[in-house]
Amino acid sequence: MNDWTGIAQAVSAGGWVVYPLSLLAVAALTIMIDRAYVFWRYARIPGDVSLRSKHRTGEISGNEMAHPRASTLPARHAWSRIDAILSDHEETPLWRTEARIETAAANIERDMSRGLWLLETIVTAAPLLGLLGTIVGMMRSFRLIGGDGLVSPAGVSSGVAQALVATAIGLVIALIALFAFNYFSRRIDRLMDEIESLANERLGDIRLSRETGNAGARP
Repeated sequence: MNDWTGIAQAVSAGGWVVYPLSLLAVAALTIMIDRAYVFWRYARIPGDVSLRSKHRTGEISGNEMAHPRASTLPARHAWSRIDAILSDHEETPLWRTEARIETAAANIERDMSRGLWLLETIVTAAPLLGLLGTIVGMMRSFRLIGGDGLVSPAGVSSGVAQALVATAIGLVIALIALFAFNYFSRRIDRLMDEIESLANERLGDIRLSRETGNAGARP
């Protein structure tokens, strides 16, 4: 209990700058929870490394590996959106299918990145806002120092406390937001690499089946 009381007192000593910092903290937390749910719900590609190794050794076909239960995934799932294009290729030229996949991949990347720009802004804004609180706190302390010396020791220490607390809160928020931003950015890169790999394998199968069918149709 004493620890929480000390934290509350330290935060209250931060002055008015604690309120905008709190808003930034709430915004960052909201974005992190939202993106965590989105990636968990719409970005998990079924399949593992062993399945890929089986495909390489010929134990399973390319279609089995590159078609990871898309029918059981949500309609907004990243792979479902790609699979819907790949499944509708019978009467579509291959170049058109590839163009549609590129467009869908760009839309998926945009959807997965939604809100990350704000998280990146918080990484920069939180320390600057904390620095502003530091400057205000130090100015408050200097105003209490008159020409004859120290006028109010309690007031000066309060101003210094405000300066230190504002800086500390801003740095903590920025660090958490930075780790979250880098994590989600890395997840997006991995997702796009996985989609590209799976799509290329399916396109290769489609191209091979068409070439084989054309060769079989020749007299």
